[in-house]
Amino acid sequence: MSHRSLLVLLPTIVLFAAGCGGDGTSRVSGTVKFAGQPVKAGKIYFTPDGAKGNSGPTGYAEIIDGAYDTSAAGGRGAGKGAMIVAIEGRDPSQPGQTEKGDTSGEVTVKTLFPRYETTADLPGGATTKDFEVPADAAKPKPNAGNFVVP
Repeated sequence: MSHRSLLVLLPTIVLFAAGCGGDGTSRVSGTVKFAGQPVKAGKIYFTPDGAKGNSGPTGYAEIIDGAYDTSAAGGRGAGKGAMIVAIEGRDPSQPGQTEKGDTSGEVTVKTLFPRYETTADLPGGATTKDFEVPADAAKPKPNAGNFVVP
């Protein structure tokens, strides 16, 4: 291999080895469980936690059969540092439905739990991070702070 060819390939090799994308994001992959069982379908988001001084783009991935990978089709790598992680779980066995008389084409899907949020500290580079959504995440939350005035 010529010296010139090596110089052209070196940046690509370095980025691949580090697991980084060209936009400063990295591959994050792992598993997502709800009440001890794999989440069959959904989405996971990695948003930099501004309250902890972190900034940058939001990473995301589809959850398929309990696993996610931001480098897969339809995903985007995450930055490093403090993140707010949001998880959405859907029940793929429940076919989508439209409201009677709805002509917009919007489909309603059954969610396993309301959008669940937790935190994570990502080190940068290719990272594996597993998440467990607790069973009580499916319970309705009281409307704290909302008062009805007669």
